[in-house]
Amino acid sequence: MKNIIETKKLCKSFSNGGVQQHVLKNIDLEIYEGDFTIIMGASGAGKSTLLYSLSGMDKPTLGSVSFNGTEITKMNTDELAIFRRGNCGFVFQQIYLVESMSIFDNLLAAGLLVNKDKKALAEKAGKLLCAVNIPENLWDKFPTQISGGEAQRVGIARALINDPSLVFADEPTGALNSHTGKAVLDVLTDFNNRGQSIVMVTHDIVSARRGNRVLYVKDGEIAGECILGKYVSGDKDRHRKLSDFLVSMGW
Repeated sequence: MKNIIETKKLCKSFSNGGVQQHVLKNIDLEIYEGDFTIIMGASGAGKSTLLYSLSGMDKPTLGSVSFNGTEITKMNTDELAIFRRGNCGFVFQQIYLVESMSIFDNLLAAGLLVNKDKKALAEKAGKLLCAVNIPENLWDKFPTQISGGEAQRVGIARALINDPSLVFADEPTGALNSHTGKAVLDVLTDFNNRGQSIVMVTHDIVSARRGNRVLYVKDGEIAGECILGKYVSGDKDRHRKLSDFLVSMGW
């Protein structure tokens, strides 16, 4: 399989009251094209720090991150910003839609950072909103006028507007109830089935079941990996395999 991301001896440290705190420790990792990779671990294990380091949102203290063969750890702040616009999509627990813009304009604004063809972007934005099950009568609404689940699905559409090589999702269902969370997971699963590569941080086993590969982070290191294969709804063996893996990791 082709890898999109490769890390070598990835380390991240913070200074806390003069004491050095090592959050990531010598991580060697590959993220593969077409995978739905899940990152799990206890609170404070380094899950989100790893996600941000992989995506160029945060710079590691030591080591390297290569993205499609380009070492992004050598880029400066401006170069990283340009790189992320064209290569990465982001979905967060806090959705960060611009409240003064309509849903449709939120997608256009993100797309115009990369593509200045407004007509083509408008057509693409409409297709994406349909793909995430946002009806056309909501497109001119503002983020505060739609539900949390609808807003998160709009956030996914926005993350996909620039055809990213990889979508990074940090607890995308963390603020949603089980019903709306399932709808968001269904959208992510659907796009992964179409070939979209995804890396998602979650603490939730129901969300983690959607991945085909689960990485467990413990004390800043990759402590274990569970290969589940493509998601199939109602697969009890999948749930049992993941549960046994997480118990073995001390989850």
